[in-house]
This record gives sequence, C-alpha cells and structure tokens, in this order.
Amino acid sequence: MTKSKTTPDANPSPTTGFHFLQLPGPTNIPERVLRAMHRPAIDHRGQKFADLTRTLLHDIKSVFKTTEEVFLLPSSGSGAGEAAIVNSLSPGDGILMFDSGQFSLLWIKMARQFGLDVTVHENDWRRGASPEEIEATLREDSAHHIKAVFVVHNETSTGVTARLPEIRKAMDAAGHPALLIVDTISSLGSLEFEFDEWGIDIAVGGSQKGLMLPPGLGLNAVSAKACKAAEKATLPKFYWDWNWMRENNKDGFFPYTPAISLFYGLREALDMMSEEGLENTVARHTRLGTATRSAVEAWGMEPICEDPREYSNSVTAVLFPDGYDVENFRNVMRDDYGLTLGGGLARFQGRAFRIGHMGHCNELMLLGTLQGIELGLSQIGFAHNHDGAQAAGRVLSRTPAAMAAE
Repeated sequence: MTKSKTTPDANPSPTTGFHFLQLPGPTNIPERVLRAMHRPAIDHRGQKFADLTRTLLHDIKSVFKTTEEVFLLPSSGSGAGEAAIVNSLSPGDGILMFDSGQFSLLWIKMARQFGLDVTVHENDWRRGASPEEIEATLREDSAHHIKAVFVVHNETSTGVTARLPEIRKAMDAAGHPALLIVDTISSLGSLEFEFDEWGIDIAVGGSQKGLMLPPGLGLNAVSAKACKAAEKATLPKFYWDWNWMRENNKDGFFPYTPAISLFYGLREALDMMSEEGLENTVARHTRLGTATRSAVEAWGMEPICEDPREYSNSVTAVLFPDGYDVENFRNVMRDDYGLTLGGGLARFQGRAFRIGHMGHCNELMLLGTLQGIELGLSQIGFAHNHDGAQAAGRVLSRTPAAMAAE
C-alpha cells in the first residue's frame, strides 16, 4: 500500500484560483464577451445578422476615432496587414518601413514578398521610427517613388510606441503624398489613437488585444485618400479585396462566411468600451503602464524601450539580468504560480520577458502579476528589491486626475 504524502511540495503546480494570463496578446477575455459568443450559429445571409453587422461597422469607428470606412476581416492582424498592402499598392511601388522590432520586421518581409521596393530604416530595436529620418527620406524622394510609409504604432516585441503625431507632421513638412499605413494591433482600444486627427490613411488592427476578443478578426480603417489609391492598385487580391467587401457590406453582409461568433463578442466588447468611455480606457492603460515601469525600476531592471516619450502603456518588455535563465524564470512563473508572461522575441530572445497590461486588466490584476513576478525572481535566486509591487501600488493609489495633471 502506498503511503499518502503528508509533506506538501514547496511549490506545487497551481490548480485553484484564476490563471494570470499577462501576455501582450492574446489577452484576457471578459466573461461578458465569452457569454455573448456562447450562442448558436445564425444565418449569415439573414436580416438578423445584417442588422448586427451594420451596428458593428458603425460603432467600431469610434474606437479608431474616424468617420471613414472600416472593414472587418476574418483573420489575424497579419491578414489585415496584407489587405492594407494589396489594396493600396502596385508591384514595384516604393514603401518606407522600419526594422525596429519583430513585428516591424515581419511587415518588411511581407512587403518584399509582394514585390514592393522597400526602403528600410534600421535601429537597435530600443526606439521607434524616427520622425526626423522619415522627413529626410521623403524630402530626398522628389520623384515620389515612395507610395506609402508603414509604421508600427506599438511594437509588441519591445514595448516601444511610435510618435505618430510627430511622424504625420514630418510627412507634411516634407510635402510628400505617401500614404501613412499604421499597425495598431497592440494599441487599438488601449492607447491614444486618432485616425482622422493624425491623418492616418490605413490602420491595421486585430481582435485579440485591446478589443478583448479571441484571435480571428482583422480590421482595416481606410481614408478617402487610401480608397482613391486603391482604384489604381494592381497587386493581386481576391479574399482581401476591399471593393468586394464594400459591395456586400452595404447590405450588412460579406462575400464569404464571416466569423459570426466573434461578431457577437465584438458587439459586447464595444458595449463594454462605451460604458467605460474610450478616454477612461486610455487613462487606465496609462496608469497600468506607469505602475509597471515603476515596479521594473524598483527591481533594478530596465525596459527595452530607452526613450520615455515612447514608453508603451499596453506592454512592458523587460531586459533580464545577465547570468540568469529567463526561460527558466518564465517556466517557474507558469508552472509554480499560474502566471503566464511573454518571452523575448528575435533579437531579445533569451534576454527579456514581457508583461502585458492591456485590454481586460485592472489595478488588482496588475498588482497580483507584479507580486507574482517578485515571488518568481526570489525562487530563481535573483537578488532584487522586493518593493516593486509596492512601488506600483503607490502609483496606482494616485487618482487618475492627479496623474493626468502631472
């Protein structure tokens, strides 16, 4: 007969309570959204679905801060990025892009795959696209060979947020007609984003981050200028064709079977965002981002992002101290404490971890995450200041009004 164990393991695998999913995407899905999606399929050619589609296509505009056209695509953010490229450009067109992070690099690879003439600005991945470099490059392009500037608003791999208003001003100062295409995948619904005011031409979005949904919906917001460019664009397209979608969307339908369950989830997520108010949503993310960086500083670590003007309020990427195994640390957090953190990507693989604090996340969830990280750091033997969560708490104890006034 096997004797029962009387001494518990030092750190048993967590089987009770909530798992902390603090990735920079996919993010936590609210119970309200899960319940909204838990319903039978309906006829996607029927009036009930058409009515739902019309409300979504109208209300999603408020998240982009636009009165322009928005398309809902059955895809991840990558599909929405492909739709942006193939609908607006032609083979051989020039496009200015930035090797400033893992996802920025993926867009470069995509553009080259489509036969575009890609001009790349490179940096060390610790800062965003430079408005000054953009202006200089566009001024040199007197023949206007460059047809688009493609910028990642919030680089998920590094926690760096590009200064879009300054980039728009730089393009205007250069007097260049290029389209401004922006990846908003980890900023939409979390960070300040003004499609119309900032003169964005195409925005690329995804459902699994600030919109609080599972992966599977891509989004394009499209300016009148981009629509005009699309009339002359000759890159091959079928599934992503805006004209095909527009023709069907006008009646509330799609040219293919849409992601019906995700549409119900999006309806609920938009209602939740309306209840909070988008300005309050942005302010909440600012508080969470500021608090997280306070904890990182207290631990004696540093974020990948070097320029405080470019700190991300939706994800913080943290450089890990030399001599310690960051993947072992992440495994300890997941297996012993039920907390999932993002890993470093590409150049920062094995050198960093990432804390997601976007979407369905509040102060107590963040404080639990930060305190959990302190437990994990202690378990792997990293000597650190245990005041990180307390430092974050001091930030969060200040009222939103007081933080906004600083």
